[in-house]
Amino acid sequence: MKNTKLWSLNLLIAVSLAGPVSAKEGMYTPDQLQEIKEELKQTGLEIAPETLADLTGFPMGAVVSLGGCSASFVSPEGLVVTNHHCARGSVQYNSTAEKNYLQDGFLATAKDDELPAAPGSRIYVTTGVVDVTERIREGTADLVPLDRYSIVEQHSKDIIAECEKEAGLRCQVASFYGGAQYKLVKRLEVRDVRLVYAPADAVGKYGGDIDNWQWPRHTGDFAFYRAYVAPDGSAADFDEANIPYRPKHHLKVSASGLKDGDFVMAAGYPGTTSRYTLLAEVENTFNWTYPTFELLLNDWINTIEEAAPVGSEARVKYESRLAGLNNFKKNLRGQIEGARRVGLVDRRRTREASLTKWIAADSTRAGYGAAIEKLATLSEEQAKAGRTNFWYRNVSRPQLFSAARRLYRLTQERQKPDAEREPGYQERDMTFFREGLQALDRRFDPTVDKAEWLLFLSGYLKQPAEERVPAFDQALKLDANTSEADLPGIIERFYADTKLGDGDTRLALMEATTEELEASSDPFMQLAVATYEYDRALEKQSEERSGRSLALRPDYMEAITKWQRERGQLTYPDANSTLRVTFGTVLGGSPRDGMMYLPFTTLEGITDKDTGEDPFNAPAKMLERIEAKDYGRYALDSLNSVPVNFLSDLDSTGGNSGSATLNARAELVGLLFDGTFESVNSDWDFDPRTTRTIHVDTRYMLWVMDKVDGAQALIAEMDIVE
Repeated sequence: MKNTKLWSLNLLIAVSLAGPVSAKEGMYTPDQLQEIKEELKQTGLEIAPETLADLTGFPMGAVVSLGGCSASFVSPEGLVVTNHHCARGSVQYNSTAEKNYLQDGFLATAKDDELPAAPGSRIYVTTGVVDVTERIREGTADLVPLDRYSIVEQHSKDIIAECEKEAGLRCQVASFYGGAQYKLVKRLEVRDVRLVYAPADAVGKYGGDIDNWQWPRHTGDFAFYRAYVAPDGSAADFDEANIPYRPKHHLKVSASGLKDGDFVMAAGYPGTTSRYTLLAEVENTFNWTYPTFELLLNDWINTIEEAAPVGSEARVKYESRLAGLNNFKKNLRGQIEGARRVGLVDRRRTREASLTKWIAADSTRAGYGAAIEKLATLSEEQAKAGRTNFWYRNVSRPQLFSAARRLYRLTQERQKPDAEREPGYQERDMTFFREGLQALDRRFDPTVDKAEWLLFLSGYLKQPAEERVPAFDQALKLDANTSEADLPGIIERFYADTKLGDGDTRLALMEATTEELEASSDPFMQLAVATYEYDRALEKQSEERSGRSLALRPDYMEAITKWQRERGQLTYPDANSTLRVTFGTVLGGSPRDGMMYLPFTTLEGITDKDTGEDPFNAPAKMLERIEAKDYGRYALDSLNSVPVNFLSDLDSTGGNSGSATLNARAELVGLLFDGTFESVNSDWDFDPRTTRTIHVDTRYMLWVMDKVDGAQALIAEMDIVE
């Protein structure tokens, strides 16, 4: 193959030469939009397409990341709008059984009443992007896999360290096209994040898990944070003297909204997609990983619900985890059914056969074939490792054991120079580390944690000997004669003798030495010490496989890119939590025979669904306003009502939650929050017929704020356009 320094350049040339593509599929990096500007205009974009490539200009400069969800500035006073489910962890963190903001909602009547968001909450504002491919890959071509991985990681850490010399920045190096390209993303890290407003679950989570991933939908999935900085404008931790951050750009909010067929685009930070994975990866995922995890999730959810009854303090602490697990379970079912419906395995097999035929047609492409063959072998190895370690990873999940493992690892990493420590254990990570230990106080209950561990240990105990971990078994005194009936007694000793349930104790142990923790009598710490070497061995094996992938996957992606170019397709990179833009139109659909999806739902659909019982228990005031047809200025004439949610054909995935949905003039018309059940499988294979994304309409958001929750002050703070 060609010199590694030319890989990224050749890939970019291939991308820039590609022809027009479908306006529906594609999570495009902003710099790619110039290549498809005619498609954008034809679909309905009214602003200049080149403005979308400027990440610090309007409108991209108003779009931010929450580090797992997307959001956007909607006022000059640092007001940020995102999904309710993205802010729900902060609502839960500030709730108790007596003061339950999940149930009642929260609205700060003045800035002084705004509540600190959950520990670890951040707002990341992109300030620049730089290509660092040559520097990351320099000197890695001829290295053995583990050294290649280590050098790439070290180069990344060095670049980040240089970037973060500028105060207030939290920088990242992101990989694109399987490691063929790397970009440094410079981001202002807003650390003082406060909860401003979140409607009650009966609005923000209306329909609950029953409606999740379903259409029609009637969910008010919106909430507001505010970003705060020090009086001099610099990033700062929470302080009463801090002032609202003044963004360079914020979005105008539309009160007139959309109609069927209108242009829409979403800007946000999608997490991960797997559209370029090989057949072996697809087969393992859908034949083993997903079905196995789906079965576990059923038991896991039941375990928490039984150990944390409704109305208890424990249930409040575990609400966020339950919501996440239920969402994940339904997602997996959708993935499995979607893969079967579209014949994903056969489609991937056909694609690989077509790619192989293209490679064979030209002898100069032979290197691609060799790389793909090795990559397929590597995929099989990764799949086997995942299956073998599945239950050990699960028995390592309980929160106190996890805290002990991280604390002991910290003492080991601190023996190295900071620049050589593993990511997550450098000094730049210590604020997150500390906040994670603090947050455990509001998200941990020993009864629930014990129940979860018992579930995982029961599964682990049933595995064959080769999938058991001797160090773990010895520490827990598990042997061939140990039965499930013995496990409660084994577990009880750990929780009876540990001090890690105390927040001050955990924080103090951040300053402990390796020797002090090795001498600890705490059973969870003893277990962490006992399994440390095994965990590091697993990590090294994973790094070696990653090092091999770094040499092979760029060639595979280059082959994909050139092959698709010849077919008139633009190759966008798989999602990787960097800013992406997707565009299309407001559009209903027919995902299967005899089923029709209309593009909008209305207020009246809420009353049709409402039973007065969770999750269909809209607030009484809302039902009264709907009954009175008190629509205010937010009605859509063609519906003769206020639209609640709408469908589009936009391409999205997890991490897109909270993404700003913009109209042709880049005005905020909605928030992306979900996809239809038939769309879930698009993470692996985009199907334009069935893929639909669900958005909450800004007209509904404003109607709830105005007519139900009395948030007129926030409406006045925003730039509302008709």
